[in-house]
Amino acid sequence: MPDPDRFPPRDPAIVATKDALRREALARRAALEPEARARAAAVLAAMADRLPVAAGAIVSGFHAIRGEIDVGPLLAGLAARGHPLALPALVGADDMVFRAWTPGAALVAGTFGLREPPVDAPERDPALLLVPLAAFDAAGNRIGYGRGYYDRALARLDAGPARPTAVGVAFATQEVAAIPAEPHDRPLDFILTETGLHAFPRL
Repeated sequence: MPDPDRFPPRDPAIVATKDALRREALARRAALEPEARARAAAVLAAMADRLPVAAGAIVSGFHAIRGEIDVGPLLAGLAARGHPLALPALVGADDMVFRAWTPGAALVAGTFGLREPPVDAPERDPALLLVPLAAFDAAGNRIGYGRGYYDRALARLDAGPARPTAVGVAFATQEVAAIPAEPHDRPLDFILTETGLHAFPRL
């Protein structure tokens, strides 16, 4: 049985709204031409020294799938600047951890088409997370892919010694007018797109 504390009841109207926004944003993302995707990846790579992370701090990225923006060149730049890297790995039915990875190191097949570091790679708690997403809005709200892995992982990390910085990474076309936030949603601190790095000030 699902744990009600980890899977709280949700408002069906909000779920339906998020589903519609997700479909629309992903359709726009899917329509992007290869040249636009390559330009966006190059812009992200040039932002390696502008990310809000201390020298030598751990950064988690992700292996792009299903049309996500390619953060590979950005991760290579961060590694060259001395940042230890990690990639997400799904564990069990609903948990996600971050395992050590270096650019070019082999990955193994994971759930939902993900490519992950092998199970014997050390776990790392990142100070900054590059977070994939389906849609985002100007308030820093994010729609993922509906399974809540990043929300739960961020909640776990937030409860630790230092709150990590969450940087959503997407194409600008994935922005939507407004996303209804739910209690379990962890807002982004920044969004990184081909238009640059943008902060979401918190009151």
